[in-house]
Amino acid sequence: MSKQWQNGLMLLAVILLIAYPLLTVRVPDPGSEGETAEIFTGADGQAEGVIREIAPDYRPWAEPLMVPPSGEIESLLFALQAVLGAGFIGYYVGVRRERSRWNRDSGSSGAA
Repeated sequence: MSKQWQNGLMLLAVILLIAYPLLTVRVPDPGSEGETAEIFTGADGQAEGVIREIAPDYRPWAEPLMVPPSGEIESLLFALQAVLGAGFIGYYVGVRRERSRWNRDSGSSGAA
């Protein structure tokens, strides 16, 4: 199988992995009071709802440093954080791998 054919299959697999969850997600039923349920809610929002149920008079002891103007900006910042973390991990792994390879190559050439 040619390299181009393999790359095409890999691209198709990635597209299917992205599209499948988006096409198969079901809209949740409305809540008991008729409110619309959100499909993708974060753990923070769910935890806040549970806390309000358990202790309605609870007040948070800390305030956020910055409140994003919209949910889209919040998602953007979260994605940016993930990209920076993945980039750092990738850089670290690459440096360690090359340093190991360089040490292995320089050690074997001096022993001859």
